[in-house]
Amino acid sequence: MEEGFFSVYLLPWIIKILIAVAIAVGGHYIAKLGAPWLNRLLSSRGLDKMLVGFAVAITRTAFLLFVAIAALSQLGLDTTSLVALVAGAGIAVGLALKDSLGNFAAGVMLLIFRPFKAGDFIITSGLMGTVNEIGIFHTRMNTPDNIELIVPNSELYTAAISNYSVRDTRRLDLSVGIDYDDDIARAKDLIMQVFEKDDRVLKEPAPVILVDQFGASSVDLIIRPWVRASDMPMIKSDLQQQIKETFDANGITIPFPQLVVSGTGDEGEPAKATSS
Repeated sequence: MEEGFFSVYLLPWIIKILIAVAIAVGGHYIAKLGAPWLNRLLSSRGLDKMLVGFAVAITRTAFLLFVAIAALSQLGLDTTSLVALVAGAGIAVGLALKDSLGNFAAGVMLLIFRPFKAGDFIITSGLMGTVNEIGIFHTRMNTPDNIELIVPNSELYTAAISNYSVRDTRRLDLSVGIDYDDDIARAKDLIMQVFEKDDRVLKEPAPVILVDQFGASSVDLIIRPWVRASDMPMIKSDLQQQIKETFDANGITIPFPQLVVSGTGDEGEPAKATSS
């Protein structure tokens, strides 16, 4: 009776328990050894470190969950209900955290497609700054006046982004007005002389100087030199100062609107104001 009871009732359960333990222990060691291998594999593909770490963590968790379900099934438990419970819990959590999951999905896409990287200066959705860190849920930026911005990734992913750090060169758009009595060709030559003296202005593409319009008191010129992106933004101020000083030294006038007020006449007529 005892041998029959052991072989019929106990032995099958002992075997099931041993198999379940073997699956659990084996799965644990596979996950432990496989995580570093997967980390090296993804890193060799040039993926972002944060994205690699997150992908490894998700893969390890999903594998361990599969191992747990396989081990429980060896004990004769109905894992269908467990899978349904996990799926239902996942849906409930997803609905409760839909905004966070949206930021997470956007963060993954930003890390994969890389419209910008840490160190880039960007403008998006009325915000501007240097990117410090691209997180899973938020991106941290520093504004030019050194204020830290924490921007949800979903806002960045769906918005238009101007990245000022991708290209090595930038075109400056300057404007200056000269008097109608001044020689336009002479003014252009003086501006080109300023560019030739400043090594930060690139020879190729060549600077362009165009007549924009005839203003109320000046002939307006558009000036478009090309510079290295690393020289921005101080070069704009420097060039404008140099152009003003060169014009002053060579008799080129930069006019400005003037208001002339005439006083009351002898017969008590009201004062008149004219602009030029």
